[in-house]
Amino acid sequence: MMKTKAKKISIGVAVFFMAGLIAASSLSAARIKDIASIGGIRDNQLIGYGLVVGLAGTGDDIENGFTKETLANMLSRQGLGMKESAREDLDSDNVASVMVSADLPPFAKVGSKIDVAVSSIGNAESLRGGMLLMTPLRGADGAVYAVAQGPVSVGGFSAGGSGASVSKNHPTSGRITNGASVEKELKYDFEERRVVSINLYRPDFTTATGVATAIPAIVAGVKAKIMDASTVTVNLEESFRGNALELVSIIENVNIEVDSPAMVVIDEKTGTIVMGENVRISTVAVAHGNLYIQIKETKDVSQPAPFAPAPPAGSTAIDAGGGTVVAPGGQTVVTTDTTVGVEEEKNRLVVVPRGVTIQDVVRALNAIGVTPGDLITILQTIKSAGALQADLKLI
Repeated sequence: MMKTKAKKISIGVAVFFMAGLIAASSLSAARIKDIASIGGIRDNQLIGYGLVVGLAGTGDDIENGFTKETLANMLSRQGLGMKESAREDLDSDNVASVMVSADLPPFAKVGSKIDVAVSSIGNAESLRGGMLLMTPLRGADGAVYAVAQGPVSVGGFSAGGSGASVSKNHPTSGRITNGASVEKELKYDFEERRVVSINLYRPDFTTATGVATAIPAIVAGVKAKIMDASTVTVNLEESFRGNALELVSIIENVNIEVDSPAMVVIDEKTGTIVMGENVRISTVAVAHGNLYIQIKETKDVSQPAPFAPAPPAGSTAIDAGGGTVVAPGGQTVVTTDTTVGVEEEKNRLVVVPRGVTIQDVVRALNAIGVTPGDLITILQTIKSAGALQADLKLI
């Protein structure tokens, strides 16, 4: 009894201090549950092969082989005995072979529902209006953990004729909300754990140190240790034996100051630039001028006079560009007039001052007055000059 009472008091005090910490935390802090996961608690992927029926002529070409065999086997399991000749004559474009996938969440119980994704693997044109027949979903160990069945919801369509077609979104894949029923549970011995692992989504030694420091300061009777940049282990004392779930609930809601490296992410395909709050820039002078080159071509036609003498018999007059033709009264000559113009933008040197905050950096770069495409080039050049204190990442 004494141990149980002490355990409850420890957790109650921890909850009180945790509430105060959350209320006093800064806006830049994040809960541990938002930046990390608990070791051993994760989703498990399931997959299965099935048939979608009831399509309006948009299913697989039945001659692809595996769809025909699957359909024949399904009919046989329903008690419809088919001769070999009948199997060969199967012809239906209202059926499509599909792969069904789903994520089995942790602690899912038998009878609970999960969403499934349905994707065509044949040459079906659309799964719109189809019904997925009962499909077992297996895990990596080959065991059946769920069974899926239901109408497929497709957020698009496809229609057309011999000369034209129209489509919207991707009609050969869809979803079934709550389309699978869990048939087997995953076993967790969470209550008997003596060590709880906290795995950061983004490894960082500073953030991991903050996690290891904050947890023992809030929860009495635990010890936290940094294993590496992404893992912090929490050792439970005897007072928390059999009460690990309540402890994890407390740990998840502890607020931590999240640190991250200074980084500039550039997407040259779309001209997108994203900077982290720790990006800094040293004082540097920048001159950026665009070079414009314009090439213009015009065609000039020289037409002979009406009574010009004809060229000698049997002669052919064709210029190097193929623009000269032989006319009975002379030659028609087509010439090309090419004009090349080069213009260089005259921009002066602009001093970009040292930025102490991300606002200073943005203000200084905006003062240059260039487009995002030009700013990408400027950032790359500043990085090469050693004046950008951040990692430059191209995607």
